[in-house]
Amino acid sequence: MDYLAIQILNGVQLGLLMFLLAAGLTLTFGIMDLVNLAHGSLYMMGAYFAWTLIGWTDSFVLGALLTLPAALALGAVVEAVVIRRLYARDHLDQVLATFGLILFFNELVRVIWGPAGKSIALPAFLSGTVEILPGLPYPAYRFAIIVVGGVVALLLAWMVQRTRTGMLIRAGASNRRMIGALGVDINLLFTLVFGLGAVFAALAGLMAAPILSVKIGMGDDILILAFVIIVIGGIGSIKGAFIAAMVVGQIDIFGRAFLPDLLKTFLSNAAASTAAPAISQVLIYLVMAGVLVWRPTGLFGPRT
Repeated sequence: MDYLAIQILNGVQLGLLMFLLAAGLTLTFGIMDLVNLAHGSLYMMGAYFAWTLIGWTDSFVLGALLTLPAALALGAVVEAVVIRRLYARDHLDQVLATFGLILFFNELVRVIWGPAGKSIALPAFLSGTVEILPGLPYPAYRFAIIVVGGVVALLLAWMVQRTRTGMLIRAGASNRRMIGALGVDINLLFTLVFGLGAVFAALAGLMAAPILSVKIGMGDDILILAFVIIVIGGIGSIKGAFIAAMVVGQIDIFGRAFLPDLLKTFLSNAAASTAAPAISQVLIYLVMAGVLVWRPTGLFGPRT
């Protein structure tokens, strides 16, 4: 039971990281109708910004806090220089242009930080464990990810549902031409949405960096799962992205934790360890296919 509880927490932690990445992507896709393949590059840039700023300030918390405005500024610049020219283009042009951004950011990182991977050391107060339940220790940093991710999810839900900015974001997701006709500055709204998406992606990158390695292209693979999450949850739906991220996180963690022992009953140890992660990924895509058959617009997508 202790092992099961730990794996559930690991699934929640992975789901919250994926939600941060998918939230910005679903806002960008749902409001701006923009297919942004470079969203994973913003995740990578957040990790590199964090590595640099933590080194400069010699403080993990201060460096992480400074990463967020840096990501917001980067997102605003990218939107103004590149993305704004793609709104009137079709999705194929958007895919090609944002794929070019992936190549640009990868080479930029190679020039500035070099090709070698980086690592971020945890501060002493997050390097130990916390006792979730009596006799059940859990890594303090992973628990901190759960807390921060949960707080950000609540703040984002409050902003979207209870503030004027959130009202404009929801209106833009429903009918952006109408809010433009009502006098709302569409360019400013789109810059804000893209900047927020960059901040959420960078936050996910800086929180994942101490667990993983900071390297070129680190956001490319996780971007695929982010697209799967927004398809399952419904494009433009924050609630849908959160629920879908929780489901995907549990499927991935449980598949990797329990499938190897199940497969070892009729496969070799090496074959079972190799097959389990692949099967867990297939299960995620099967869930996506099932949701699309039942509701083509996703769990919380608009009814059309």
